[in-house]
Amino acid sequence: MVLTALFMVTEAVAGILSGSLTLLADAGHMLTDAISLTLAWAAIRISRRPADARRSYGYDRVQVLAAFVNGCTLIAISVWIVIEAALRLWRPVEVHAQPMLLVAIAGLCVNLLAFAILHGGAGENLNMRGALVHVISDLLGSIAAIIAAVIILQFGWMQADPLLSVLVSLLILRSAWNITRQSGHVLLEGAPEGLDVATLQSGLVQDIAGVSDIHHVHAWMLSPEKRMLTLHARIDDAADADAVTREIGDYLGRQHGIAHATVQIERGNCSEPHH
Repeated sequence: MVLTALFMVTEAVAGILSGSLTLLADAGHMLTDAISLTLAWAAIRISRRPADARRSYGYDRVQVLAAFVNGCTLIAISVWIVIEAALRLWRPVEVHAQPMLLVAIAGLCVNLLAFAILHGGAGENLNMRGALVHVISDLLGSIAAIIAAVIILQFGWMQADPLLSVLVSLLILRSAWNITRQSGHVLLEGAPEGLDVATLQSGLVQDIAGVSDIHHVHAWMLSPEKRMLTLHARIDDAADADAVTREIGDYLGRQHGIAHATVQIERGNCSEPHH
């Protein structure tokens, strides 16, 4: 966060002095990245708070919300850069390539260090992945700025700067969309990826003695790491309800990685037929 914020100021000044859209675009990325990394860090800290009376599930969703905000921010920046690049292609602006090249190389070093710091912690955590995508976008921006500066120095072709900005933006847009889509799915109480309800139902009926039917299955996620589920289980008259409940919980954790399950045991007709 500190590395990104400090270099963002340097890159913004260099972009203005050199006239490079690629450097200004990368400085804009770094500004949002500094904010996004701050948001990601704050979300991690908040998510560690224990559950309380107002939020009985705890604060895990804060990280998902941070990932969603970061994804939307990246999409907005990418669209802005494409529009600005189109204007520059229509009316080329002179770019001072030498200072642009020096700053871009320095930016590449800073972004590689930031990438190394974040890479190990991303995994399945959407919040960390969102922060990492921001840093990758800066990394690509620095590489694009270096290439554009070399082309301008060698051939004097000013359009290389906005064209490479568009290329980087399109690459970023794909990752940003995936982060936004996945975090939005979690916020909308979507089912965990790869969970097939029909397979889960048939597996419980086949593998757990005394279970005759599984229905009213609702699966969602607090975060991609924490899967939740509720279900109704119809059991035989002779079955031990407590034993069946424990076996269902063990099965869901073992086979589907579900951390928390609420099981309603029924004998005979379902208590909620209107569902």
